[in-house]
Amino acid sequence: MAGFEYIDPIVINKANINLSFENMLELSTAVSKCHLCDLSKSRSQSMSGEGNIYADVMIVDASVSDIQNDRNSYFVGKSGEILEKMVENVLGLKTSDIYITHIAKCKPLGANKVSSSEYNSCKPYLLRQIELINPTIIIVLGDEAYRVLSEDTTPFENIRGQKIKFMNKNLVTIHHPQHLLRNPSLKKETLYDLQMIKSFL
Repeated sequence: MAGFEYIDPIVINKANINLSFENMLELSTAVSKCHLCDLSKSRSQSMSGEGNIYADVMIVDASVSDIQNDRNSYFVGKSGEILEKMVENVLGLKTSDIYITHIAKCKPLGANKVSSSEYNSCKPYLLRQIELINPTIIIVLGDEAYRVLSEDTTPFENIRGQKIKFMNKNLVTIHHPQHLLRNPSLKKETLYDLQMIKSFL
């Protein structure tokens, strides 16, 4: 399709994926009781995901923000408002039509960042969510989420807006809404990326 470049498929190590969850309820319950990493020691809650579990569009962020954790919601704060407009005004969907989640399901303590080992502990939950939801397209928000999910070291500017095969699904990475708040000049190319995603649905 015009506007998309194909990039070599990303190979996932299936041995590291937890395949025991038969449905999203089982998975969400397991996430709420998870103690696989240090995030469980300081979390106030876990956030396994929100939205349509049969969605064609799945949005993946890297980690839970302070405001998301405080309000136990995904489309909150200025970044959340931008993301909501992306979904509703550009993709032409309701937020209830899509499924949104994070790679790391718990917010780190204070201003700490999620470590590689913490991401790796949480990642099998996300991979199983992708299998269960079986979306048409996965939209990844920002460089960090893409790196952790794909383990690909290709420069961000070379993969942004490109359709990539991931777990036999189509994955497109766009600028994170928080990055757009700091760099409003990038909104135009993000709009273009979203319009291309919409044309693919």
